[in-house]
Amino acid sequence: MGHTLMEVGRDGVAIITIVNPPVNSLSIDVLRCLKESFDQAIRRNDVKAIVVTGARGKFSGGFDISAFGGLEGAKERPKPGYISVEIITDTIEAARKPSVAAIDGLALGGGLEVAMACNARVSTSTALLGLPELQLGIIPGFGGTQRLPRLVGLTKALEMMLTSRPVKGKEAFSLGLVDGLVSPDDLVNTARQWALDILGHRRPWIASLYKTDKLEPLGEAREILKFARAQARKRAPNLHHPLVCIDVIEAGILAGPRAGLWKEAEAFEGLVKSDTCKSLVHIFFAQRGTSKVPGVTDRGLVPRHVKKVAILGGGLMGSGIATALVLSNYPVILKEVNQKFLDAGINRIKVNLQSRVKKGKLTQENFEKAFSLLKGTLEYESFKDVDMVIEAVIEDVSLKQQIFADLEKYCPPHCILASNTSTIDLDLIGERTKSQDRIVGAHFFSPAHVMPLLEIVRTKKTSPQVIVDVLDISKKIKKTPVVVGNCTGFAVNRVFFPYTQAGLLLAERGVDVYQIDKVITKFGMPMGPFRLVDLVGFGVAIATGMQFIQNFPERTYKSMLIPLMQEDKRAGETTRKGFYLYDDKRKASPDPELKNYIEKARSITGVSVDPQLVKLQERDIIEMIFFPVVNEACRVLDEGIAVKAADLDISGVFGMGFPPYRGGIIFWADSLGSKYIYSRLESWSQLYGEFFKPCAYLAARAAKGIPLSASVEQTKARL
Repeated sequence: MGHTLMEVGRDGVAIITIVNPPVNSLSIDVLRCLKESFDQAIRRNDVKAIVVTGARGKFSGGFDISAFGGLEGAKERPKPGYISVEIITDTIEAARKPSVAAIDGLALGGGLEVAMACNARVSTSTALLGLPELQLGIIPGFGGTQRLPRLVGLTKALEMMLTSRPVKGKEAFSLGLVDGLVSPDDLVNTARQWALDILGHRRPWIASLYKTDKLEPLGEAREILKFARAQARKRAPNLHHPLVCIDVIEAGILAGPRAGLWKEAEAFEGLVKSDTCKSLVHIFFAQRGTSKVPGVTDRGLVPRHVKKVAILGGGLMGSGIATALVLSNYPVILKEVNQKFLDAGINRIKVNLQSRVKKGKLTQENFEKAFSLLKGTLEYESFKDVDMVIEAVIEDVSLKQQIFADLEKYCPPHCILASNTSTIDLDLIGERTKSQDRIVGAHFFSPAHVMPLLEIVRTKKTSPQVIVDVLDISKKIKKTPVVVGNCTGFAVNRVFFPYTQAGLLLAERGVDVYQIDKVITKFGMPMGPFRLVDLVGFGVAIATGMQFIQNFPERTYKSMLIPLMQEDKRAGETTRKGFYLYDDKRKASPDPELKNYIEKARSITGVSVDPQLVKLQERDIIEMIFFPVVNEACRVLDEGIAVKAADLDISGVFGMGFPPYRGGIIFWADSLGSKYIYSRLESWSQLYGEFFKPCAYLAARAAKGIPLSASVEQTKARL
């Protein structure tokens, strides 16, 4: 149970400590205890002043998300304004004894809102302070929308809230968010003295809610808010809550902070019940759940220490993986087949690191340290003491088989043998080895040092120890891992292979290619299926397409459109011609010649323009593109390739850019219902063939009205 502790020192300062491991989150119980501690400190004659801090070097990581009213696990719902007005404002800020927040570690969300209600804040230089609530589809609900602008000014407050980016203590001090920087050892004692200095009028006694010196004049404030609204609409046109946040901030400036608090409480209450909030909270918990793998992470296995990693292939993927590893202090050996390729690979890694220096994400000193961890080689000799090898060569089965046979000879017997293949069955890759128990897929997404997902692929023979080791590495290189089973395309590419195929099917039957991409981007994807093919390149598209044709012939839509375009030396963005034309700055524009290729492909496939599809509505385009994706996701669940539906939601969000505010592919599908999706697919399969045929898993759940995300155990309980 979370709670607060209060100790009163000889100097008359009450130290109130928030205790709720691991990050001292603020549950309703903790906030009630905080109020009781304050009330007691105010009543007691031996208490002159108050310091609020958090146990074990963390002030507070914010409100406990699982306790959100209206969400699963909520036991009770406090009345609107109970926390922001009654506890934070009328108890903490209005206390007749001064209070100082002593901040170390984290002061995020509700944690920072509690700190801002104190009369002063002292912090360590490395503490993280921020209001990240918008990441969860809500707004700060404990007075943050009113106090932050008054402490740091409107422009910075809007930036911090709308981007959810925290600041470190050092920056917080320069902004005026904290009043003093202190070493962790002196933090509480400095805060004690500061509180006594306020009492003795040696330092100002300030209520943040009524500060006005940092607020811009009204006319200027209106312009800033207008600009923020335009930016929010541009950055996230499908999201409502950033605009609500701006409205609430404006209400406090126009009608006064107390009115702003009530407006905030009312808006917060509405947003907690919204679909966006439910979707983003689902993603929040799903992301944290991916590293729990039944039968693997529950066996008490301890990750082995991986001291050195070798990478085969210095192309875009190999150099990206190497960049991610050296940035996390892993010594890396990069192997290539000749000096020219090796130099190019090393140079790519250097450019990746320098780009981070330019953006201010890496210091020159850390750049040199990371780059010094990289060594190049043309031989296998230096592989004798590596703990892990990641193969990142082209998608060629026989080449990969040869490499793995060689690795078995040159690497130590404990060495993890990983492949970055995106589609090829790992059993096929390891066919010529006797080391199947240490073969694993480590599928990064391009660019590997930027994209957050790592798909860890296990075969039936991969040892649990190897999975535990790779999960540990993923954490150290700051990737979100998803452990999946072995099959063509694994989880992400397998689930999303119908994405482009559905687009090709529609294009050949008369739907405008650019209209499809526009609608899908509007839905929330970073790009539509045709722009995506241009980005990955036609060579990759054809190679992966062949894998699916070989393995799933009955439901692969065989279009000649991409091969026909490739014959004409169109290969996507790299050749400046694909489905789009590209200028020097990679800006895409429609190509009027595209219709000629579509007509040619149509004549080969024997397909004609369908008048029904030509006038397809936006909703129908979205469903015809994504329902086949949902259908394939159902097969992946049915075959046990994914352990749980939430893992596929994370795979789609972090691997393919499926909008997180829709909760992931299965979560979104469940919001529409299995019956509806089944009936739509069934009717399209009658018209357009096997590509749309609903699978048995989807059919069974639709028949009983069971959610697609329900586990086998939950399904049995429903039947």
